[in-house]
Amino acid sequence: MFRSLVRKKQQLTEEECLRLLQEEKRGVLSVIGDDDYPYGMPLNHYYDPADGKIYFHSGKAGHKIDALQRCSKASYCIYDSGFRKDGEWALNIRSVIVFGRVQTVTDHQKALEICRALSYRFTQDDAYIQKEIEHFGAGVLVLALTPEQITGKLVNEA
Repeated sequence: MFRSLVRKKQQLTEEECLRLLQEEKRGVLSVIGDDDYPYGMPLNHYYDPADGKIYFHSGKAGHKIDALQRCSKASYCIYDSGFRKDGEWALNIRSVIVFGRVQTVTDHQKALEICRALSYRFTQDDAYIQKEIEHFGAGVLVLALTPEQITGKLVNEA
């Protein structure tokens, strides 16, 4: 059903892909938008290694939500800031693309736990996180991307 990578030598291992999902904080979620145009949006994410899902916080309405109600299929792309090998100008970038289906987290307590875990990726300020959850927690929507395929590769810009 899903395509395999053409350039096998550039392919990252599953462990490398999962590590990048844990380390990187941002990516682009793409869905099938209005009139079947692709709609990609930058998002923060939390990857939970315990259940293998990628979580996003969201508002309860908008283009993304409308698109996901029509079709739950999505892709999520992340990439690192890259590195240069000694003596080379070209950047080496690792990227991961996840294909899967997105569902709403219906357990409100779990949604708040995910929001807390996502917040800790950006700050360790417990008071700030607690205040945000108390203020916005009742209205938060959390989405879960369940991976069906995860592939990654290392690309040299040269």
